[in-house]
This record gives sequence, C-alpha cells and structure tokens, in this order.
Amino acid sequence: MIEPYRLTTSEALPLLKSGELTVEAYARSLLARIKQRDHVVKAWAFLDPEFVLEQAKKLDQIPAEQRGPLHGIPVGVKDVIFTKDMPTVFNSDIYRGGPKQVVDAACIITLRASGALIFGKTTTTEFATTTVGGPSTNPHDESRTPGGSSSGSGAAVGDFQVPIALGTQTGGSTIRPGSYNGIYGFKPTWNAISREGLAVYSLTLDTLGLYARSIADLQLLSNVFRLADDTPIPASPFQIPGAKIAFTKTHIWPKAGPGLKAAWEKAKALLESKGAVVEELEMPEEFGNITEWHDRVCKGEGRSSFLGNYLLAKDKLDSLIQNQVENSTNLTRKAQLEAYDGCAKLRPLWDDIASRYDAVLTPSVPDEAPLGIGSTGDASFCSMWTLLHVPALNIPGFAGENGLPIGLTLVGARYHDLHVLYAGKAIGEVFEREGGFVSKII
Repeated sequence: MIEPYRLTTSEALPLLKSGELTVEAYARSLLARIKQRDHVVKAWAFLDPEFVLEQAKKLDQIPAEQRGPLHGIPVGVKDVIFTKDMPTVFNSDIYRGGPKQVVDAACIITLRASGALIFGKTTTTEFATTTVGGPSTNPHDESRTPGGSSSGSGAAVGDFQVPIALGTQTGGSTIRPGSYNGIYGFKPTWNAISREGLAVYSLTLDTLGLYARSIADLQLLSNVFRLADDTPIPASPFQIPGAKIAFTKTHIWPKAGPGLKAAWEKAKALLESKGAVVEELEMPEEFGNITEWHDRVCKGEGRSSFLGNYLLAKDKLDSLIQNQVENSTNLTRKAQLEAYDGCAKLRPLWDDIASRYDAVLTPSVPDEAPLGIGSTGDASFCSMWTLLHVPALNIPGFAGENGLPIGLTLVGARYHDLHVLYAGKAIGEVFEREGGFVSKII
C-alpha cells in the first residue's frame, strides 16, 4: 500500500470511508512526513501535532452516516485566513505572539462542516502583499523560492505534507506557487467563494485559491464550495480531439524565459498530436493596459486597507505597505477610477473571447522558480486574469532547464469554473504524462 501521506484527497477518501485508513493514522503519516522534511521546506507558520491528533481522533468517532464529503481530509491554511483555534499572524510583527482569533473565515466554516481536518497555518508574505520571500523553500530545490504569497501552501502540497491547501490571489499568489511547486493551483472566479475572514489587501482582486495534486481533488472542493456554471458539465470526459484550443502569450510575453518558451511549444505540439485545433490568440490592444491598471488598484486599495495597521505600528510594516498608505506614487483618484472603469469594460469582452474556444492556455510564470528565497518571483503573467475576475488553473507537467517544474494556465470566462476544471483534467493528463517533468521528491 502507498504511504498515506502520498495519497491525494480522492485516493484517501474511499480508504477513510471503508475504514482501511483512520483519520488518526492518516494524520500521523503526514506529521511524520513533516517531521522528516519541514526543516528543509519550512512550510508551516503554525502546527500543533498534539492538537491535530486530538481533532483526528474526534473525527474517527463520528458515525458513518454523519460524515461529511471531506471527512478526515487534512487542509493547510494560508496564515491570512482566520481560524478560531489557531493563531492568524499574517507574517506580521504586529500580530506575532498575539491572541487567537475567535471566529473562522467563511471558507473554514464550510470545510469544517464538510468534515475536513484543519491541519495548520502555512507561511505567507507580510499580509499577502509583499514579494519578500522566506523562510519557505521550494521542495524540488531548497535553494529556490516556492513562490508567494501563498508560499507555504504551495510548498506543503508539493512536498506531500498535506493533500490540499488554501491560498489567496491578489496578483499571482495561487498560480505562481502552483507552477513553481509542480502542482495544480486554482483561482476561481472572483467572489465565487466567500472572502469573509480573509485579510483584505484589495477587495477588487483578493480571491481564495485552492491547491491540490489532482484535478479530481479540485473538483471535490468545487462541490464542497458549491461552484456552479450555468451550462451543465457533461458526464463524459472532455474530448481533446477536435477541441478548439487557444494559446495567448499576452503583452507580458517579452518576459518569457527559455523554460516557458520550450513548455509553450511542447504544449501546442502535444495537443495538436492528440487532434486538437490549436490557434495562437492575439489579445486586443486594450488588454495591454491591464498591468498598469492592476498596479493602480493595488496601490489605491492598499492605501485604505492598511491604514489601521499603519497608524497602529508603522515601524513594523514593510516599506511597500507604508508607501501605499502614504500614497508615495501620488496616485490620483482619477487614475484609480480609470483602472476600475477600464477593466469593467474588458471583463465582458474577455468572456466573449473565451466563449469562442473550448479552452484557452496562457503562461503561468516567466520560467522555473528563480534561485534564492529572498524574493517570491514574478507574478506579472497572472495579474491580468486576477483583475479580469476569471477562473485560472495552473496545469503542471513541464520542466525548465534545471529540471524544475513549469506549468501553464488554463483560463475561462467568468463563472465557468467547472468547465475550466473539466477541460483541465483532460489537458492535465496529457501534460503530466508527456510534458517531460520528472519529480525528484522522494
């Protein structure tokens, strides 16, 4: 039998249901994995093994007929999401060592009600805002970043320390760690999952993100969070032969490194060899404004979001946060409104473009994870999709020049989340099987 810690959620659930695997045994296997590996990966901001086992034993005592759809499944939680029985610190010296929150975030309430085991809190950058890295490392190469700001969640799932984890995305904080750690990272449509109880950076951008090592796991989570498309998803698998699949480089393409360029061409060739009709999609010129608009929205909304902490303890905040509150770039309200209104016009335009294809692929990152953990990497390929509010799925399977993982992102129209997962499952099977990435994680 495979070691329990290596199971995906979809593999573990039948064993937990049948009694072949207890929640306690599953938790012990994961805790042993963490003890073996986390001195290298450093994915956890808070983890209490005794408390984990106490909760696991309680879950084992629940009668079978009362068990939820995620019964016993351990979940890592990014440390900007409120948990009533664990501290939420936001990687901030303002809150380090302070009291625990007294409420759960809405997503945590949903997960607990579904039977999940909230395992611990994973590392993040300060208030999920900066690109200052550490202490977490990439499980494939400890000299490199796991990405950010959902650093620990991506690294923990990638290193088999937990089967699923929650992140957030304001720019590229779910997709980028997904690519760097060689796992699936899913950013649903903005506000499709409640953001109540998440630290606020930008109300216009902040979105809960989901990590897993299989699409089947993400589909389970989509059911738990009751994501829904207007058009029913077929019961039969997505058919790649004959599918019309677009590849769009976007205006960020000049940043593409050799690993991304190779993955791009290989992905097109693979899908064409399976019978897909592949097309290069040139985005309309006005979409080139989105990077600037994203920056304006972040600076404008960060100005108000962090005011309280600034007044409370300015000297304990990263300079980026200080500068946003102080409006050091002199962002005008007019410029902020231009960003809001410009993107509002582009969102239905994108929905129309996406509806012409069965799937649209775009880069996740410029290349494999860069050397060093001082910075969490470049999110510029992701930010436009966050501002457009669309579902985005990192699909792993490719490798860079150093053998480290690189993914591509499948994007869809707003509230076509289930379709993105449906198409991503078939495309992901091809990329994982034939993309060329070989994991060295034992």
